[in-house]
Amino acid sequence: YQRRVRANRCESCYGAETDNRKCCNSCEDVRNAYRDRGWGLESLGAIDQCKREGIVGKANANKEMCRVKGNLKVSKVTGNFHISPGKSFQHNHAHVHDLKFLSEFPINLTHTINRLTYGEFVPTQVNPLDNHTFVATTLNTMRQYYTQVVPMRYQGLNSEVVLSNQYSVTYHSKTIDLAKASRGEQSGLPGMFISYDISPLMVDVTEHRRSFTHFLTGVCAIVGGVFTVAGIIDSMVYNSYRAFQKKLQLGKVN
Repeated sequence: YQRRVRANRCESCYGAETDNRKCCNSCEDVRNAYRDRGWGLESLGAIDQCKREGIVGKANANKEMCRVKGNLKVSKVTGNFHISPGKSFQHNHAHVHDLKFLSEFPINLTHTINRLTYGEFVPTQVNPLDNHTFVATTLNTMRQYYTQVVPMRYQGLNSEVVLSNQYSVTYHSKTIDLAKASRGEQSGLPGMFISYDISPLMVDVTEHRRSFTHFLTGVCAIVGGVFTVAGIIDSMVYNSYRAFQKKLQLGKVN
């Protein structure tokens, strides 16, 4: 679907025009206009700008994936962060996502978490969500991770102190029915949600290198143990042999 357009054109916003926005010359302009109004855009296929830009065909044909990498600064209180399809915006003091397009193009939330840490990375630390893979068996899935974060003080062999965190995790999945969600019969939206709760306790981890005297003491203890066990076995064999010899002398052995 292609046609020539004028550079000084003023295209329709499909009823979402405002005093500050009279024209919508792109698919993104139309979507932003609907968001500003707090309306949901039912179908991108009905918007000339979206058809001209090939948005509908791209969303349907491409098996696209994305890679997310970065850092977040959060307050030291219970909270969550999430990765969800659709652009987010504020409506009636609430954080919402534009998910109308999912009715035409449902999303597969299969994902892999290569690394998730709270705070500085500690080389000896094993995080439970590192290299974690979730395979969605249904479309429009909501995957929730509940993490219990414990502050940690780590001191390595070089005496450098690192303040970080370690965590444990549980998770839950459910399929979102967009029709029920739009009527308020089901809560949630498709995406990956990570909730965190910070523990009031702290773990102190300190690495020590064993001294040579400690190593020498361990070697002596091992050698002494070997000689002790060997002596016990030798004593048992000798006593058994002596008892057998006495029985032979008394003629009690056939």
